[in-house]
Amino acid sequence: MSLSLSDRRIPLLIILCGAAELVAAHRHHDHLSEEQAKAPTDAILWIHIILQAAVWGVLFPVGMVLGITRSRWHVPLQSAGFALTIAGYILGHSHKGRMFLPSVHGSFASILFFPIAVQLLLGIYLKLHIHEKSFRPYAVVAHGIVGKAYPVLGWTQMLFGALTYRGYCRGGALGQCLAHYIMGSGFIAYGAIMAILLLVGEAWVRRSGRSPEWWDSWVIMLWGVVNTFTEHRGSVWSAKDMQHTILGVLWWAGGMLGIFLARNNQRNVVPGIIIILTGWAMSEHAQALMLSTRVHSMFGYTLMLAGVTRIIEICFFAPKSLPERPDDDSTSDHTLADSAPHFVDVNAGETGKTAAAKAFRHLPPFLLVAAGLLFMSATDEELKYIHEVEMDHVTYILIMFSTAFLIYTFMLVLIHLYSTTGRNAPDNATAGGDMGGGIELTSAGLTSKWYARVPPGESEGSGRGTHHVIGEDEDDD
Repeated sequence: MSLSLSDRRIPLLIILCGAAELVAAHRHHDHLSEEQAKAPTDAILWIHIILQAAVWGVLFPVGMVLGITRSRWHVPLQSAGFALTIAGYILGHSHKGRMFLPSVHGSFASILFFPIAVQLLLGIYLKLHIHEKSFRPYAVVAHGIVGKAYPVLGWTQMLFGALTYRGYCRGGALGQCLAHYIMGSGFIAYGAIMAILLLVGEAWVRRSGRSPEWWDSWVIMLWGVVNTFTEHRGSVWSAKDMQHTILGVLWWAGGMLGIFLARNNQRNVVPGIIIILTGWAMSEHAQALMLSTRVHSMFGYTLMLAGVTRIIEICFFAPKSLPERPDDDSTSDHTLADSAPHFVDVNAGETGKTAAAKAFRHLPPFLLVAAGLLFMSATDEELKYIHEVEMDHVTYILIMFSTAFLIYTFMLVLIHLYSTTGRNAPDNATAGGDMGGGIELTSAGLTSKWYARVPPGESEGSGRGTHHVIGEDEDDD
């Protein structure tokens, strides 16, 4: 028996009201004794941490991808995530033992109920299939936007939780925390977006009519403008103030050049050069502790290597040119195999430069993820703690790289799910290509293309294959 919209909303409202009542009754501690602050973490709090990390770090991102591909598993997975989120929220306000000062983690947890409620109500509304030609199309768009924000919201809240647990980023440490965690998260997001574009996002890049470096350069330039005017406070210029400010100038100046060179949909190496210079500057950053100096140096070297590999990908692994306009009766897209006569047939197996390119393309995004984690782990408070427990820099850095491997693996798992589930599953392929054998989408049996200049006048319906675009025409499933 199907439930009406009002019937379905009653359990949700009961849960939300109960959670709000729990928040109002929960005692916050404006002042903690040393005994309260250092009390052991009880089992309830550990369950809260593990449960919420699993839901927001794994379950919701997987559900988001399944929603984009219109998989039938999207609704059950997201529904389970909503229920577990409420349970984890209650556990977070029910633990004993160790206590915490009021924090942004607790405040943001309450704010998260708004997107949760919006997403759930929109999902229920879309399942009713009413107002098909009036309100429903807007609801589909809103549902997709909120759903795609979940990984960012989850990452932010988990980061807030870790900082609250350790008691970091209070008082005078706030400014440094903001710089490290925002910039570090930015590098990780940059790596994720780059991986998406290289593996499944080429159709979107082609349809945008802009090269990847055009988008990179705009972000770099705008970020540089912000940094130029926000890194210095007070009347006295310190060495770090000057260094951070000139990095902002470097970014907007280099970003302007990158935008100019990317006109007419051309690729260029300016973003890679800016990444290299930023990494070099960070590797030379003066630090109070030798441990901190070495961690910052490794961050800088990793970022420099990310820039170098990006330049190599652009200069040596992308096809050098494409014809101005494809033949109307052409059934193949231009791939690496098309740009060099000595390549073997891609259907007969990959050898030579094609296989090397497919392996090499993971280096820039992975190194950006690793660099982001190293920068996030290099705050004074974190490194002071590592110094006190007598952990050496080699162990600490290897822990960060191990975490980077796990995060990048999960990114690839999500991309693989996108290319093999729902409407992109092999049995739903419209072009007859095998989408289940690799991590990237295929078109007419060909391997995933690499980006080169888009022929002028090419449009969505020009017969250039059937690549799906992330987020395109997302359904309510």
